[in-house]
This record gives sequence, C-alpha cells and structure tokens, in this order.
Amino acid sequence: MRIKKLLIVMVTTISMVAPPALADLVLPWLSYRTGPYSAGGIPTADGFFDFFTMLNERDGGIGGVPVRLIECETGYNTQKGVECYESTKGEGSLVYVPLSTGITYQLIPKVSADQIPLHTMGYGRTSAKKGSIFEWVFNFPVNYWDGASIAIKYLLEQNDGDISGKKIALVYHNSAYGKEPIRTLEELSAKHGFELSLLPVDHPGLEQKSQWLEIRRNAMDYVLMWGWGVMNSVAIQEAANIRFPMENFIGIWWSGSENDVLPAGERAHGYKALAMHQVGTEYPIYDDLKTYVYDRGLTTGDGTSIGTVNYNHAIYNSMLLAEAIKTAQQIHGVGDITPPMMRDGLESLVMSEEVMDAWGLPNFAPAFEVSCENHGGNGIALIQQWDAENQEWNIISDFIQSDQDVIAPLIEADAAAYASENNLTPRC
Repeated sequence: MRIKKLLIVMVTTISMVAPPALADLVLPWLSYRTGPYSAGGIPTADGFFDFFTMLNERDGGIGGVPVRLIECETGYNTQKGVECYESTKGEGSLVYVPLSTGITYQLIPKVSADQIPLHTMGYGRTSAKKGSIFEWVFNFPVNYWDGASIAIKYLLEQNDGDISGKKIALVYHNSAYGKEPIRTLEELSAKHGFELSLLPVDHPGLEQKSQWLEIRRNAMDYVLMWGWGVMNSVAIQEAANIRFPMENFIGIWWSGSENDVLPAGERAHGYKALAMHQVGTEYPIYDDLKTYVYDRGLTTGDGTSIGTVNYNHAIYNSMLLAEAIKTAQQIHGVGDITPPMMRDGLESLVMSEEVMDAWGLPNFAPAFEVSCENHGGNGIALIQQWDAENQEWNIISDFIQSDQDVIAPLIEADAAAYASENNLTPRC
C-alpha cells in the first residue's frame, strides 16, 4: 500500500513538471582578439556575434530555437585552438569555425572521430573539398588552390592571355596556411610558362626587408601574397618603400582588409586582393542589423568594424551556417538538431540567388551547392582594389572561375593519399 501511494506521488509530481524547453543551438567561435593577428580576428568575431544576436532578437533564434554562442580565445595559437575545441565540444557544439589553417589541420582527425562538423570558409586543408573522404569537413565556397588559380587567371586577362616569361613572386606566411597555394602555383607555372619565386615570411611578419629587396633586385613583374594580420600591412608598406607598382600586387582574401592598407596611407592606392563576396553595407541585412542590434546597444565591440571586409566575411560565414541549420531542421523535422544532423544540413546546402536574397544579401556572392562528393563549392571569386583617396574597396572584376583542369586532379590525388594513410573508403 505504501508503495502504491509512493508511485502515485511520483506520477503526480512528474505530471506537474513543465515539458523541457528546447536546448540552445550551440555555436563556438575560436577567436583571436589578442596578438599580432587581432586586426583580423576582432572584426570577424564582431560580425559573427552581431549576426546571431540579430537572429535571436528578431526571430528568437533559428526555427524557434535560440542560438547560444561560445567564444574561446586562441590568440591564433594552434595548441590553444585545440584546447578550446576540447573544452567546448561537450556543450553540444554543432559546428566549429577555427579561423586558422594550423588549427584546422589539428582538428580534422578530432572532429572526424567526434562526429562534429568543421567549416573552414576559404581556408584550411584544400583537399577537404572531397566530401567522400572528408565527411565532417567543409570548406565552401572557395579554397586556397582556387585563389591561386583565380589570381593567375586574372593576370592572364590583364596580359592578353600570355604571361610566359613573367616573374611572379609569392610572399607567404611561413606556416601551413601560407604554403597551401605553392603546389597549385607550381602547376600553373608549368602550364603558363611564368617564373615563380617563393619568399616565406616568418611569424608574425614584421621582418620583410630582405624579401622585398629580392623582389626589387630580381625585377619581379607581379607579387602574390598569402599573409594575415600585421604581416599584410608590413608587406604593403615595404612594397611602397621599394616603389613596387601596387596594381601588380595581389593578396589572397585574408590579405585584403582595411587594416591591411590603411597604415600605408596614400601609398597603398591601387593594391588588389581577391574577394569571396561583394563589399560595403548597401544590403538589406544591414537594415535588420541596425534595428535589432546596433540601435538596441547590442553591438559586439565598439562598432568600428561594422561594414569592413572582415566583418562582412563573418556575416557571410554566419549566414551560410544559419542556412545549414535551417536545412538540417527541415531534413530531420526537429528544431533542436545534433552535430550529425548539422552535417546533413551542411552537405545538403543550396545557396541559390533566391536564398541569399531572402537573407538580405542579394548578389553578394556566387550561388553554389554542396553535396556528398563536393564539400567545397564552385571555386569562384572576385578581384577588389583599394582606393586610398576615398578609403574604400572597389570590386573591379566579374566573378572568376578557377582552373578546375589543374585543381581537380590535385584535390583527387591529395584526398586519395589521405584516405590511404588513414585507411578510409570513399562513401559516395
């Protein structure tokens, strides 16, 4: 009898407890607001947080589920990045955005074992585009090998299709990040007949005089740069010191922010860089950011990074992740998705012009689709140029498609080697 009464009390108590609320959609952000790379790390973090603050304020999150952001400072240090991953993965983190090629390489085996997606937009391991091998890694919409090819394709256009005999130097951060384009440039050098010189710059990039003296001594026709943080601004100032023509100096998209050119003042005029997307704030999404974030005093940071190139990188990256979350929710019919469900959303992502328009970013970036086989998008980018007088970036090209005849075989070979080393069988 006492047991029966106890069971009645237990049932009554359970029935009086409210149904559990949906858990948050947890998104970690591996930041570097400190150190020599903070000039790039701060605006990207600000854009990421402002975007998801807007969604929480405007929509209550995504699919009725609030977004909870976790920021973990890495200082762009690989070991700290790994520590951030290990300390946050247990909180239900849906996808990691490491913002570092070095951290990416260390996390690839970890996320594969833990079954948590990794999104490296325009950086990281290029062959991760091969989704049949790298199931948990995504690097859409464009990668470093695409970037190298697009820069050379642009130079071909500027030289009536012939750059044979031209001297092209690569000034690169002496790390996994900076070394990524070398193989592609070597292949393109053989294909188009230009002379390639490789000039590494050691971390953090403050000492570059010898590299630029070599560029002057060898009368280089063009310089490409794979730099980040303070390295970029130092390189542009050194280029100006030797009177290298800025219109012949092209950086990757991580070498094309306001922070890179402003220290050189008027001397940076004409410098060029690749761009994954358009520039500026003339997009409807900024109206919502103003209404739900800026005007409510919820802006991350001091607001000075709003509308800058790196801030827009983060807005674009955030939009891609948010659309992937929506896609995952639709696929599985639930709002509170898991990391494996998030992987399904990323792999089924369709970024059409209509989707980007619905997010308030019409014509902001190329349309692309992700699939089991293709985790990297279409490999398309723009060229932007710095106007020092008006202190603004201007897009000066149409969207340029990378040379897939060169890049696709390199990706196949590198992914196959990784699969062999790790005893992996292609899944599609």
